[in-house]
Amino acid sequence: MKARGEIRPPGDKSISHRAVLLSTLTEGVMDICGLLRSQDVLSSCQAVQSLGIELNSQAELVTIRGKTPREPKKVLDAGNSGTTARLLCGVFASMDGVSTLTGDDSLVKRPMARVIRPLERMGALFLARSGSFLPLSVKGSRLKGITHEMEISSAQVKSALIIAALKAEGTTSIREPWPSRDHTERMLAYLGARLEKKGTAIEITGPQTIQAGEITVPGDPSSAAFPAVWAASTPGSEIRIRDVCLNPTRTAFVSVLARMRAQIVTENTRETCGEPVGDLVVTGGDLLGTTIGGPEIPALIDEIPILAVAAARAHGTTVIQGASELRLKESDRITALTRGFSSLGAEIQELDDGMVIEGPLKLRAGTVQTMGDHRIAMTFAILSRIFDIEVELDDAACVAISYPGFFPSMESLA
Repeated sequence: MKARGEIRPPGDKSISHRAVLLSTLTEGVMDICGLLRSQDVLSSCQAVQSLGIELNSQAELVTIRGKTPREPKKVLDAGNSGTTARLLCGVFASMDGVSTLTGDDSLVKRPMARVIRPLERMGALFLARSGSFLPLSVKGSRLKGITHEMEISSAQVKSALIIAALKAEGTTSIREPWPSRDHTERMLAYLGARLEKKGTAIEITGPQTIQAGEITVPGDPSSAAFPAVWAASTPGSEIRIRDVCLNPTRTAFVSVLARMRAQIVTENTRETCGEPVGDLVVTGGDLLGTTIGGPEIPALIDEIPILAVAAARAHGTTVIQGASELRLKESDRITALTRGFSSLGAEIQELDDGMVIEGPLKLRAGTVQTMGDHRIAMTFAILSRIFDIEVELDDAACVAISYPGFFPSMESLA
């Protein structure tokens, strides 16, 4: 099935979370235009309100009056959002009193040790289920700067430590093995924070007070990846995806598609609130298999499921490796993908840290278990259009976690 037309993806989820949660550091009024209205971001909005911060939502504008967060009167629920949970740990670490956090059935299975341990070294006290799982409680304290070497690159962990470092005494240095998403650093720099980047390390000397400002949220590249793969994989397709965040830590999927011989170009490039923004123009054609791995993985970890569909359509072998982090997402996405393809009549090779796909695959209609994972649901919904087969999803509603208007939006391109 061909894709034709023009689309504007919803506001970027990562930037939306940060615009809301960084209000716990700011003084003054934060005006946010284009905030993603999804279940995940709503979890962040409800969290800051529970910390005594005033948030008003209108049609296109969300206004937050920044202030020092206060001890919550109830347990905070991060829902399905790992970003909400981990960044809140950074907020709680310097707060007075005790804050308690939980999540849904999926989130409570996701380990928090990588954010808990360095925050404990900074001076916060954590009490977590089995030592590193939600629910957890945090007793904040006067924090001190530390030097932290991350074993695995993670924008969520890095962001939690940056938030804590801005309230800590002294200098905090955070080093990643390779760069992860840098939306937190870009937004804080735009708001006037002093951060120094040294290779894959970032240094913050605190404490600092941040002034609020106006934030415009660009379109989400992770959401844009779904129609982009649809169009790139089907000859005769041509679409324009407008106002997409083109942050280089988020657009590795574009480079992968280009390696696969996809016809994809950027136009109308500009900068908005410290983030590069532009349009993606995608024309359909025949794709070739490729290898995905190494340092590019952190920059496309959320796009691997839909890239697996591109691989299923491509001629030749695609190897995805070094992506063990997929097993710690909202579902075990490696297993979810291999089982999903199997239910549609094709076998792909599951690796500990990825998969091997021999394309093009021959698929038949069937039912896919999404495991309640929004990206798995959207991946197989797009697959049904690319392969022109009927795919029934056991839980289509879970797409609202990140892309509430996904189905009508895709229908507009059909």
